[in-house]
Amino acid sequence: MSNSIAENIANFLKEYPPFNYLRHDELIQVTTSIGVVNLDKHKVLFQIDDKLHDSFYVVASGVINLSVIADAEETLLNKCYAGDVFGLRPFFAKNNYMMTAKAREDSIVYAIPINVFKPFVAQNPQVLDFLLESFATNTRNPFDKENRGKLITDNVYTENQSNEIQYFQSLAYNKTPLKIAANTAVKDAAQLMTENLIDSAIILENNYPIGIVTDTDFRTKIANGRFPISTSVDKIMSAPVITVPENVSVAEAQLLLLKYNVSHLCVTLDGSDKSEVKGIISEHDLIVAQANNPGVLIKEIKRSLSPKELKMVREKLTDLIQTSIAKNIPLPHIYNITGEIITAIIKRSVELAILDLGSPPSRFAWLSIGSQGRKEQLLLTDQDSILIFEDVAPEKYRDVKDYFLKLAKRTTAILEKVGYQFCPNGHMASNMLWCKSLSDWMKQYNNWMKTPGEKSNDISSIFFDYEIAFGEGKIEDAISDLIFKNTKNNALFFDYLGNDALRKNPPLNFFKKFNLEEEGEHKGKFDIKNKAIMPLVDGARLFAVSLNLRGINNTYSRFKQLALIDPKFSEIYLNCADAFLILSKFRTLEGLKNDSNGDYINIEELTKVDREKLKNALAPMRELEDLIKDKFQLTQFS
Repeated sequence: MSNSIAENIANFLKEYPPFNYLRHDELIQVTTSIGVVNLDKHKVLFQIDDKLHDSFYVVASGVINLSVIADAEETLLNKCYAGDVFGLRPFFAKNNYMMTAKAREDSIVYAIPINVFKPFVAQNPQVLDFLLESFATNTRNPFDKENRGKLITDNVYTENQSNEIQYFQSLAYNKTPLKIAANTAVKDAAQLMTENLIDSAIILENNYPIGIVTDTDFRTKIANGRFPISTSVDKIMSAPVITVPENVSVAEAQLLLLKYNVSHLCVTLDGSDKSEVKGIISEHDLIVAQANNPGVLIKEIKRSLSPKELKMVREKLTDLIQTSIAKNIPLPHIYNITGEIITAIIKRSVELAILDLGSPPSRFAWLSIGSQGRKEQLLLTDQDSILIFEDVAPEKYRDVKDYFLKLAKRTTAILEKVGYQFCPNGHMASNMLWCKSLSDWMKQYNNWMKTPGEKSNDISSIFFDYEIAFGEGKIEDAISDLIFKNTKNNALFFDYLGNDALRKNPPLNFFKKFNLEEEGEHKGKFDIKNKAIMPLVDGARLFAVSLNLRGINNTYSRFKQLALIDPKFSEIYLNCADAFLILSKFRTLEGLKNDSNGDYINIEELTKVDREKLKNALAPMRELEDLIKDKFQLTQFS
């Protein structure tokens, strides 16, 4: 390739990561070996199960669609524009391509030979981190029902592996676990575990795992005399067993341990409990693999006896979030881990309040609402919650409510000392409006949904984003049942929600410039929360409720699931999912940099590339707005 062409390509690439991390002379070394590929509209560059190429690709012009096969249909996973990197599988995996790359329009892509670029990956951690993030994003299949919400992990084979890639590495674990039959006597199982110097055994039935027995089971169920040592292990085992596939990553394993509150995972051939056992993962394996283990924070939370101790854990969580962002760990994983830890903090705060006040007079549920309920709270923002206690006899109602108001006030006071400010709108369980019986809450939701707008000051859409943090799960289920029952043939309610979702000021003005604040302490800054992120949050909630999407509160996950259940508009939903992550990352970086809530961005401090990235992330909002107008009758509240 001539020097002038190589120079022109280098000048193009230096505007985009990861090439902007390279020196000019290094870029020239790369560009002199680049191949230029012209693709006509609908031309396939590679497709599912093709053998891996010896290059990866960068879009020079046009658009490349990346698609996967789901339910016998080809479904769009991602769109790549000028400067976007794709086709990274040859870097990190040895098996064939798992997606198809096809030109959406006449396009030009640069083919960068892997053997030429690999030395710069080994020498530059920033380049490695970017490629890992891109690979993890492009290999995640949101339409895989078995793995939805997880990272689809591939074995990583790069040179000079470092701690930065531990979230993408396959996890080292015991691949020769002790396997015993369900009718094995406890004393025999203990003897086998002692002889093998291990603390656990997998219980099999018909060669499939049905449970796990550990040293803890022996201490808590045998040593105290609850069961004789002659009993069979199936009487004391932990079941059902939580199973994972062989290529599970540190990130996936950690999340499952947190979610199911278990200490061991069973590795099977296909990740289900109906296949051959291949190993066992313990908490110790994760601690060895991941020095900064979120599980450690969970344990510290459970041991905490004061708000001060909980605050120290929250400060460690901030450090973990900052480190994870710096390592380019995908935001959905950071949301998941952070959400579990924050929920544990809230739960412990309620427990400390109960220890102070005494046992509750009835069963109840503490629900986080808003960003906490969506598990999207990476920064220290205000707290939002409601408390629902079960129905009691009329003569007991006042005393029961008085107790729960006191409990809520102590809990919110603890959380305030941890660093979560009181909600300025009073959306907290300590407010007597939001602390009441199940019947009263049912009436509240009925009023909101059947006569929206009549008491508009009382309704906030955040009450439809909730997650139980403490208490009786059946109470949360009762609220969910009522909400989805009331959605049927309820055009008036969706009219209200739809108009509420469109009520925010547009992020860009007529001239496609950012709509900045015109006065006040944030004059000249861009309100990324209210003008960019919240319209996506509101839109995701609106469609999730209207399509009866239960149990998924996170905005990113909602859009991904909506793309599956409403495939006609999957491209819009996927665009919104990507936009939400990009905008959320901008906000999080701003908040971490300035120790703030990150709501206001100084556009002038952004690089040209970041300004364009931010502006491009706002584009799907118009598509979402048009879809809302098209799908719902927005008349009465317009």
